[in-house]
Amino acid sequence: MNAAGPPADTSTLLLTLSGQDRPGVTSAVFDTLARAGVQVLDIEQIVLRGRLILGVLVTAPREWKRLRDAVSSTAEALGMHVEIERGTGDNRSRRAGRAHVTVIGAPLKASAFSAVAGRIADSGANIDRIERMARYPVTAIDLHVSGAEPERLRELLAAEAARQGVDIAVQPAGLLRRGLRLIVMDVDSTLIQGEVIEMLAAEAGREQEVAEVTSRAMRGEVDFEESLHQRVAALEGLDADALDRVYDAIVLTPGARTLVRTLRRLGYRFALVSGGFSQITERLATDLGIHYSRANELEIVDGRLTGRIVGEVVDRAGKAAALREFATKVGVGPEAVVAIGDGANDLDMLNAAGLGIAYNAKPVVQDAADTAVNVPYLDTILYLLGITREEIEAADAAAGYTTPAPPV
Repeated sequence: MNAAGPPADTSTLLLTLSGQDRPGVTSAVFDTLARAGVQVLDIEQIVLRGRLILGVLVTAPREWKRLRDAVSSTAEALGMHVEIERGTGDNRSRRAGRAHVTVIGAPLKASAFSAVAGRIADSGANIDRIERMARYPVTAIDLHVSGAEPERLRELLAAEAARQGVDIAVQPAGLLRRGLRLIVMDVDSTLIQGEVIEMLAAEAGREQEVAEVTSRAMRGEVDFEESLHQRVAALEGLDADALDRVYDAIVLTPGARTLVRTLRRLGYRFALVSGGFSQITERLATDLGIHYSRANELEIVDGRLTGRIVGEVVDRAGKAAALREFATKVGVGPEAVVAIGDGANDLDMLNAAGLGIAYNAKPVVQDAADTAVNVPYLDTILYLLGITREEIEAADAAAGYTTPAPPV
């Protein structure tokens, strides 16, 4: 919005119209401005529940009072209110330290938003623009902020998010947000609900002991590779057909298909990187149209699980290495990758990505990640990328598809 603009001493007029929206309002206003031969410097227009607010910054003609009267007459004919302010020069350029702050609530209370705005003000930053990204199944609001370093904002707002029970994502503004091209996701408790190894353990009658080890590993209390070998050993002798039964019982996280479907339309590539098992992840990748996958392979002999892993374990470091490998295949750097995970074994992967998202994650992961999402809808991540719910639904409708409406 802030181009080179006129010299600082050029006289300008700021016109602000408000009233009931209807077709032709903007056209009528600019017909009036066109007759005065002015130059348009800036425009902002929003509509809230049928009420329009239109702001126009133009150069002031020599007979500026005549234009003022003409615009006032146009507004009166439209049944709208207008304010006209004379000044000089264009808008001030936005200050350094620009960021997008996305606030997500279900619901989003005024008290929470007040607290967020207060912390932004405390940082010395300014909110330059606000727009709604979604109203269902969550309310997501994107704030364009300038005047504070994103890292400082993230620190202040993370604490406030915890106090208010909302999610807040802070991302530096710039081209990188538009350049993200690869999504790398964990599988268990991220792409799908629950843990595959616990489902297999239930088939073997050893679910509780395996779940306890899984929980400790996800909190970072025990080495992942060690915990994996312990849990897989509990599956020794299990019929390999159990893998089919477990796959059929898997429940995707709400919004998973919407996330993949929407970003594939925009040319994104996807990868699954899991500490789980290739016998499951490869089928998920095929089902969802995901381009790459990397996971551990369960050894199967004579139709039964041996309780061992084939080859190297995909652990915390292995996940980060897989992210870099897939980024190279796509032809982008790690800074163009979004990584999504929930456990301590995802930390290196989240830190390696341009945007690391802790999704309904353990506290140790939320503290270390760029941002955290704690609502149970995976497609909420689309709002962090600047994509609105309305755009998602419109794209689906154009393809003859109705966007699923998850329960709230």
